[in-house]
Amino acid sequence: MRKGLLLGACLLLVSLFTFAQTPGDKQSESILIIGATAHLGTGDKIEDSAIGFEDGKITFVGARLQVNEQDWSKVIDASGKHVYPGFVAPNSTLGLQEIGAVRATRDQYEVGTFKPNVRAVIAFNTDSDVTPTVRTNGVLIGQITPRGGVISGSSGVVHFDGWNWEDAAMKEVDGIHLNWPWMHHRHREGGKIDVKKRKSYDQQKHELTRFFDEAAAYANIPAPKIQELRYEAMRGLFDGTLRLYVHANDVKQITEAVHFKRKYGIEHVVIVGGSDSHLVADLLRENNISVMVQRVHELPRFAEDDVDLTYKLPKLLSDEGVLFCLENAGDMEQMGTRNLPFYAGTAMAYGLTYENAVKSITLNPAIMLGIDHLVGSLEKGKDATLFVSSGDALDMRSNDVTHAFIQGRMIELDNRQMQLYRKYKAKYEKP
Repeated sequence: MRKGLLLGACLLLVSLFTFAQTPGDKQSESILIIGATAHLGTGDKIEDSAIGFEDGKITFVGARLQVNEQDWSKVIDASGKHVYPGFVAPNSTLGLQEIGAVRATRDQYEVGTFKPNVRAVIAFNTDSDVTPTVRTNGVLIGQITPRGGVISGSSGVVHFDGWNWEDAAMKEVDGIHLNWPWMHHRHREGGKIDVKKRKSYDQQKHELTRFFDEAAAYANIPAPKIQELRYEAMRGLFDGTLRLYVHANDVKQITEAVHFKRKYGIEHVVIVGGSDSHLVADLLRENNISVMVQRVHELPRFAEDDVDLTYKLPKLLSDEGVLFCLENAGDMEQMGTRNLPFYAGTAMAYGLTYENAVKSITLNPAIMLGIDHLVGSLEKGKDATLFVSSGDALDMRSNDVTHAFIQGRMIELDNRQMQLYRKYKAKYEKP
């Protein structure tokens, strides 16, 4: 019986891992996209534009009238369409989990409490069946992030077109992820819900502070005789080369994180989640702390919150001058990553301008991840990581990606879902 179940599970896994995409060929000819409305990712747009790139880099951005089409090897007429920088998915476990019900495919978790030396990017699976479904909605770059523990590990940034993680890696390590301990819990008594402080919080904070004290002391030793891997991984936080991503939602959690930044002189701190970030926007702005806003398609956390708080949170932060981007952590987040552009569309419906909504999933996350010199906007000298959509890419009804490029390589836009659609469409269309 056990052998039969094991064989069945193996056959299921084989059947689920049958779709694979071949990475695109290196760009060999100059390409010009003309006629589209170009959303630059900087907050600006160009009507009837011309976007040219060669050897994987953007070499021309301007109006169609400013360019000679004869100078380009290949011209793509995108009249009436839209062109965007590749969308960026921060705080993602895409490629780390394939099937949630199968433990062997869940690679985002590692045993331990303080594990900054654990690198998530080396577990990124370029053959995932999920990633192609994300690319077809314009999401071409992701921050691959670990989960679990107090310090989960380090994240890395990849593009979604490579034979292996080394090919895909744009930045092997960009920062350390800290899950700030929960300060309160909800206690139900006599039919009422009361919020009480967790008894374990002070102890957890003490352990966290001690770990950072030791890591900061270790970072002051230029060349230690014996390397401690955990502290070595933390060194970049104190010299400004790495970012500290603090996963926190409550006002008090966020406030404590700001004090942590000041105490240890950490230059780059990003709040991940930030449900209450609008309540301490002044504090965040004054300390140059940005926010990865939780997925906007969520209900508010508390009954007294505005019912549309999650929808309008990006607008609230924008009005306060806080740098923010959108992220997608939560239930079924791997396959849900394809909805990232539609979160931006919802934020637009609740106050953001269209170009700022585009910016929230292009240039803003690129700045926060430290890759804005490469991607995030359509500017000369940056990687030609972009796509063309026949409709509005932030609208689920009209988004239809017709061409996509990663570092100038034209990539396939087929995926397993499309294959199954064609298969059963053909089946049921038969007499």
